[in-house]
Amino acid sequence: MSEAATHPTTAQAGLLASLEPLLREWLPRQRWFAGKGRPVTGFSLVAATDLLPPGGTLGLVHLLVRAHQPEAPTLGAVPHPADCYQLLIGVREALPPRLAPALIGHVSDGPLAGRTVYEALYDPRAATVLLEALRTRARVGALRFDGDPRRPIGDGLVPRRVTAEQSNSSVVYGDTFILKLLRRVVPGTNPDLELPLLLSHERCPRVPAPTGWLLAHLDDPNEPYVLAVLQPYLRGASDGWELALRELAKGEDFTPDARALGRATAEVHTALARALPPVTLGHTRIRLLVGGMAERLEAAAQAVPALRPYAPALHSAFEALAGLAAEGRSWTAQRIHGDLHLGQCLRAPSGAWSLIDFEGEPSRPLAERRMPQPVVRDIAGMLRSFDYAAHSAGPPAPQWATACRAAYCSGYAEVAGHDPRTEPVLLRAYETDKAVYEVLYEARHRPDWLPVPMAAIRRLAADATP
Repeated sequence: MSEAATHPTTAQAGLLASLEPLLREWLPRQRWFAGKGRPVTGFSLVAATDLLPPGGTLGLVHLLVRAHQPEAPTLGAVPHPADCYQLLIGVREALPPRLAPALIGHVSDGPLAGRTVYEALYDPRAATVLLEALRTRARVGALRFDGDPRRPIGDGLVPRRVTAEQSNSSVVYGDTFILKLLRRVVPGTNPDLELPLLLSHERCPRVPAPTGWLLAHLDDPNEPYVLAVLQPYLRGASDGWELALRELAKGEDFTPDARALGRATAEVHTALARALPPVTLGHTRIRLLVGGMAERLEAAAQAVPALRPYAPALHSAFEALAGLAAEGRSWTAQRIHGDLHLGQCLRAPSGAWSLIDFEGEPSRPLAERRMPQPVVRDIAGMLRSFDYAAHSAGPPAPQWATACRAAYCSGYAEVAGHDPRTEPVLLRAYETDKAVYEVLYEARHRPDWLPVPMAAIRRLAADATP
C-alpha cells in the first residue's frame, strides 16, 4: 500500500477538483447520501489516501470529503450543511461489464485524466484490499486498520457486496465476517464500535463482537473518525423485519419470537448497565427531555396538517411525565441501542436473537447519541416496529401487533425484573415521540405509509391523560 499523506496537498486538491463534476452527479443518487432534496454546491477535501497507487491496473483511493449544501428549514432535525462522507474510489483504464453498475464517470483532467473511476465496493479485488489491511493491521497515512488480537482474520475469504443497505455499506467475506463501512462520518467515539466492544468485554452473547475496525486520526488524536467495523457474519440468520412479515403473511404465531426478542433486549440493557453506570434523571433533566419532545411535536404539526387536530392530546402525554417529575419522581437512564426496531435484530437458526447496528439515529449529533437515556426509548421503538409490521403485509392486523407487543414486554420483564408497562406514563411519552417522528418522516419520504403512524397517533391521543 502507498504511504501517501492523508492531509490534503496541492496534488490531492487537484484530484478532488477533477472528480468534483462527477461526484456532483453521482453522490446525491446514493441511498446513503443524507442531503437529498438540496443541491450540492461544492466539495472540500478532508483527507485522501492511496490504498493502491492509481497508476497501476487497479487503483484504490480513500477519500473523506465534505459535501457543501445550502441549509434548509429543519423542523426539529439537525442541519447538516457540510456532511463528511467516506468514499472508496476505484480507478481503472476501463470497467469490465460486471462493474458497469459501479461507474462514477470518466475523468477528463487532473492526475487521473483518461481513467475511469467507480464505487470500489462493487469490485472484489478492491474489497479484498480492505480485509487484508485489517488482517495485517496496516497503517496508511492517518488510516489505522486495527482489531482484536484474540480474533484473528483469515485470508482467502471471497467478498460480496450487500445490496440491502441504506445509511451505510457492507461487504460479507466468505460467510465469515461482515464489514460495515460508515458513509457519513464525524470525529469522536462512535457507539457502533464503542458499545459492541464494551458488550464483548461483558461477555454478552447477544451482540457480535468486533473483530476489526478502521479509524482515521486527523487533527485531534483523541477524536478519531470511526470509518468501518468488521464483525462475525451470522450465517443463516434472519432479519427480524423480514421474518416478522413472513410469519404474519403465513398466519404463524410470532409471539414466542417476540418474547425471546424482549429477553434479548433486556440482556443487552443489563450488560450495558454493568459496563457503563446508569444515571438518575430528576426534575430538571426530565423537563429538558419533555421540552424536546414538545418542540418536535410542534415542528411536525406545522409540517403535517393531519397531525394538528391531535396535538393537544399528544402534548398531554408529555405534560403527564413532566408532572410526575415535578412531584419528585425520578427515573434511571443508561446507554441504550438508540434506534431499535425489528430490522436491527437477527434471529439465528437456533432461535437466538442478536442486536446489531448500535450507531443510533445517524441524523442526531454524536454527543446526543452517546447520552444515557431511559431504556423505554428502545422498547418504544420496538413496539412501534411491531405496529409497522402489522400494517405492512396484507390487511392491517392490529391484534397481531397487540399480542407481539405484550409478549415482548413480558420477555423483557423475565430478564430485567421489571415490566416496562408498569411505567405507562414514561412509555406513552416515548412511544408518542417516536410516532410523531414517524409521521414527519413518512410525510416527507413515503406519503403512502403515512396512515401507519397516524393510526398510532389516534390511539395515543385517545390514551393520553387529559
